[in-house]
Amino acid sequence: MPYGRCALVLGSVVLVLMSWCNTRVEAQIGVKGETVHTLAGPAINNGVVLIRDGKIERVGPASQITIPKGFRILQAKVVSPGLIDAHTVVGLSGYLNQAQDQDQTERSSSMQPDLRAIDAYNPQERLVDWVRGFGITTLHTGHGPGVLMSGQTMIVKSRGKTVDDAIVVPNAMVSVTLGESSKEPTKGPGSRAKQVALLRAELIKAQEYASKRKTASDDKKPGRDLRLDELVRVLNREIPLLVTAQRSQDIISAIRIAKEFNLKLVLDGAAEAYLVIDQIKEANAPVILHPTMARAGMGETENLSLETASRLKKEGISVALQSGFESYVPKTRVVLYEAAVAAANGLSFEEALGTVTIEAARILGIADRVGSLEVGKDADLALFDGDPFEYTSHVIGVLIQGEIVSEEVR
Repeated sequence: MPYGRCALVLGSVVLVLMSWCNTRVEAQIGVKGETVHTLAGPAINNGVVLIRDGKIERVGPASQITIPKGFRILQAKVVSPGLIDAHTVVGLSGYLNQAQDQDQTERSSSMQPDLRAIDAYNPQERLVDWVRGFGITTLHTGHGPGVLMSGQTMIVKSRGKTVDDAIVVPNAMVSVTLGESSKEPTKGPGSRAKQVALLRAELIKAQEYASKRKTASDDKKPGRDLRLDELVRVLNREIPLLVTAQRSQDIISAIRIAKEFNLKLVLDGAAEAYLVIDQIKEANAPVILHPTMARAGMGETENLSLETASRLKKEGISVALQSGFESYVPKTRVVLYEAAVAAANGLSFEEALGTVTIEAARILGIADRVGSLEVGKDADLALFDGDPFEYTSHVIGVLIQGEIVSEEVR
């Protein structure tokens, strides 16, 4: 082989080996924290999290854990699980706030359970990068409020060049909106009664469709209907119905429908939840609460309370926080700050941090992978230079499945 070609081949081999070695080293990390909030037990003073191949290998006091030679070491004042935005439209809604990057709501029809979030999500949207820099490692995103049944949601990690790189759960929930924001005076539904009637009728249609698909002879079976297929999954309790309802009367309507059809219900927004706590508790419905910093005095959220999270938590109701949907630039909130506001209005530090970590993971059904720092879980971590809820503190590092995805000070 000519010398030039031989050198080229050897050089390529060296580059490949260097790339492989760098990947291996990067996947082996020891994170030291003056305080490590595991959310699986008490905070650990002078703690260590060992990470190998994208998973948490050990968590505990530095006095009990030796970081192996060759591991990269990261240090922070405070270490927490990667944060979870329990409901957003980031990735469908873009930062430009222009028609070409706004895919969160399709207004051509009021009933669209067949719209897949996976077909609209843009993992390279700048908003994804922006929230990731604030420690948000997991997003429950997809079609948002605005029409009666807007489509499906999905759960993704806040990284990846393609949706397949980011996906955790491709089909998480079906999104429904009751109340003012989904009224359509020109084409309907134009009233609350009409909204609930249409929703009930569609669920009944799905019941009949499922029965015929199961029992009818081959020549009489109805053809596949993507909309009804999705609602059959809801009826079978395979996935929850996510109902955005701000007014107490709409929350009660959502609970009534869920009881009538024996559905898994997740309440979303729920600005007036504190008015119907007993009914929510009886329904055993978790709540993904409106952004705590949402503007009161505007339509359906005029009666919101900054203490709602603490009131619900006190009654044993599962609560997570969200960034929600914003119609103006910069187009999204940051759940780190939402949790800080909740902590200032009745929640303890651990409870507030839980609303954007382990409680969010439980509501979303992904607590076996994320939400706390435990052996075997994904190595998703947020690193801070101070108290995460202090305005003067910064996120100084973010890891997703053991990969350092941000070292920018935010």
